[in-house]
Amino acid sequence: MFIHVMKSKLHRVKITQAELNYVGSVTIDEDLMEAANLIENEKVQIVNNNNGERFETYVITGERGSGTVCLNGAAARRAQIGDIVIIIAYALMTSEEAKEHKPHLVFPDSNNKLVQ
Repeated sequence: MFIHVMKSKLHRVKITQAELNYVGSVTIDEDLMEAANLIENEKVQIVNNNNGERFETYVITGERGSGTVCLNGAAARRAQIGDIVIIIAYALMTSEEAKEHKPHLVFPDSNNKLVQ
């Protein structure tokens, strides 16, 4: 049997842009993606700390070092620029694998920059 387990988390990143007239997704700074072990087109859940919204979309690679977290398409209606969100990716694994699994947890600063 497989279970869903948290694979990656970007904790408390700030929405920097919202582009309603786009083909849907979330654009994330490539530095943040690498730190959280996220890949382009990967499905993610976004939890908005400001309004309680929870929704799913997929990742698009953003400019490295930009701090970009941009909601595109319909997702742009779920948050406002400046809102704080948590972005989570999950993986399917067996219970045995899950017991050994260590998720990639990233806690950027208030400008969506990696803290060294």
